[in-house]
Amino acid sequence: MDDRLFRDAMGKFATGITVLLTENDGVPHGMTANGFMSVSLDPKLVVISIGHKAKFLEKVRQSKKFSVNILSEDQEHYSRHFAGQLGEDVQFDQLSGHPVLKDTIAQIACEVVSEHVEGDHTLFIGKVIDLHLEDKNPLLFFGGKYRQLAELAIV
Repeated sequence: MDDRLFRDAMGKFATGITVLLTENDGVPHGMTANGFMSVSLDPKLVVISIGHKAKFLEKVRQSKKFSVNILSEDQEHYSRHFAGQLGEDVQFDQLSGHPVLKDTIAQIACEVVSEHVEGDHTLFIGKVIDLHLEDKNPLLFFGGKYRQLAELAIV
């Protein structure tokens, strides 16, 4: 199967956008990702997926912790920044000793409990130790483009 066809097919699944953060020697590191999902309610577990070419992979392996920051519709600049299209400086907050981004829909602080190498990615299972929520609309990604939710009018 052609790689482009596979990527195009996967792009037909609308996702939210997250910025994953970790910290090494007091310095925060991050990457934009949509490979994230909840795994378990008891215990509270999530999974993130990091490509083997990403510098972020070793940062998480060393720190054994990460945060998931779910972006709101007005935070495309965070997504672009952590995807390598550096722009304005980023100000970090803290949540239970984890770096997080300010004003995101959700900040989820996790400790790594296991990792699994699958194909060209590593999956990290994280135990949720703390979270913070805001009531905002999400930034979405579909078909290779940023999108926003729209309310449907009832006629």
